[in-house]
Amino acid sequence: MASSSKARNIIKRVLSENAREYAFQYALAIACLAIISLSTAFIAWIMKSVINAAFVERRADLVWGVCLAIFIAFVLRGFASYGQAVILSKIGNNIAARYQVRAYSHLLKLSLGFFNQTRSARIVARLNQNISGVRDVMNLTITSTVRDLLTFVSLVSVMFMQEPWLSFFVFLAAPPLSYGLRKLSKRLRAVTSENIHAGSYVFSAMQETVQGIAVVKAFTLEKPLQQKFDGLLSVSERRANKITRVSERSGPLIETVAGFAVSGVIAYAAYRSVYYNVPPGGFLSFLTALLLAYDPARRLARVPVQLATAVTNAEMIYELLDTELHQRDLPDAKPLVVTDTRIEFRNVSFGYGHDEVLKEVSFVAEGGKTTALVGPSGAGKSTIITLIPRFYDPRAGEILIDGQDIAHVTKQSLREQLAYVSQQPYLFEGTIRDNIRYGRPEASDEEVERAAGLAYAHDFILAQPQGYDTPVGENGVTLSGGQRQRLSIARALVRNAPILLLDEATSALDTESEAAVQKALDEAMVGRTVVVIAHRLSTVVGADKIVVMQDGRVVEEGNHDGLSQKDSLYARLARLSHANR
Repeated sequence: MASSSKARNIIKRVLSENAREYAFQYALAIACLAIISLSTAFIAWIMKSVINAAFVERRADLVWGVCLAIFIAFVLRGFASYGQAVILSKIGNNIAARYQVRAYSHLLKLSLGFFNQTRSARIVARLNQNISGVRDVMNLTITSTVRDLLTFVSLVSVMFMQEPWLSFFVFLAAPPLSYGLRKLSKRLRAVTSENIHAGSYVFSAMQETVQGIAVVKAFTLEKPLQQKFDGLLSVSERRANKITRVSERSGPLIETVAGFAVSGVIAYAAYRSVYYNVPPGGFLSFLTALLLAYDPARRLARVPVQLATAVTNAEMIYELLDTELHQRDLPDAKPLVVTDTRIEFRNVSFGYGHDEVLKEVSFVAEGGKTTALVGPSGAGKSTIITLIPRFYDPRAGEILIDGQDIAHVTKQSLREQLAYVSQQPYLFEGTIRDNIRYGRPEASDEEVERAAGLAYAHDFILAQPQGYDTPVGENGVTLSGGQRQRLSIARALVRNAPILLLDEATSALDTESEAAVQKALDEAMVGRTVVVIAHRLSTVVGADKIVVMQDGRVVEEGNHDGLSQKDSLYARLARLSHANR
């Protein structure tokens, strides 16, 4: 009962969001569907006149007029069929496009936490497969209620006008058929949901293999991954076959009932004609209507089954669209106003899930200076970097920029003042120039090339086949790790933001490239507030302030010279780093 109620709510929601938007187009489609329905019923109705006039009364003058009317009915039905097909197809394609734009826009607003908890393949599957559910709900509703239902009702009216008792006999088969199809639709809905989830896992396995193909080959993972994929595919195949078995059960049920009804009607009509000499016109008109009514009746009977699949897909896309935006701007949020770009952490605590990563962290990154975060792995350094742009919000404490709590400023204005370079550089599909310009879409070609020069990327870019217009491939697959990182740094530099966040920005570079990029970064840091994470302490020796972290707490602060002279964690890390060179 609850499932049926949920399905009705989904259908109501789809109709409420789309019916008014396409009211005019649907009106045209409905007019075409009505012409199809009425012309079909007319063909069945006029058969009595054709048979009686031609074969009983033998009146040639009536036959020509009747045949012309039948020809016109077929022509009208042909053009109307074309019109409704084109209109409904255009509406369906536009609905799918609108919902894809809507879903993509919603995804861009979701927090990083959502993406950390949700498989990317499942998201892609919803954007591709589940979107069709909304379109199918609309088109099934229109075509079934107008074309099929109106055609069926019109033909049934012809049947009752020509042979009321025969019609009554035929409809005795309707209740058991309706009951059986209702059972099938409920079962199909559950099976469809299972199959969609299984399909997302197959897609995910493919995606992970393609993205990690180097690791797959290096560790000779072909066999275990093939076995894993075969298992997932086997589950998906079994569930797809189950859907087919369940959905196609309606065929034997419908055909059996239809065969019983038609054969019984023909037997009764033949009995009357043989023993009571009843003219065949009325019966043939009734039989034509019955046979023409079979297709719309069969489609109507399958609507609950088809609607079950469409509603399941629509429900899944609405689950995505209804995912709560955990990081909405507060009602009192104002644009960030930067002056000195001084960043202050005040007793900030944060954790992923139940784990506490940061514990009452407090420090100041002075405006226009470089603050380096150092410490052992897992100390919380990267978490601090993610809190400054509000990828996450702290559980307790405040983060202030020029005295403004970033929880009370708009995310857009906050992030416009930041440039960010992560440990793992990510490049988008497109050219080298496009990827650098993503830092500031309005940047000129000269500014893009200047930023590339500062990141020591200009020379290797010119060595590419098409220079700055060279496609980078998926995530920069055509470039080396060092080249990708330098493009990522160029993207941050072209943004020309007053705050620069570097999460071990030189980690992917060789010694020569690191030295060159570090020099470029030193120049780029001038006049900016820089927060940098460094695992190699050689990269933070010149920092204005070094914040040493351990177990989610700030344990030391100072500069390189001051901290090196103490028996401190930083001094031990510095000695270890020197020994490992």
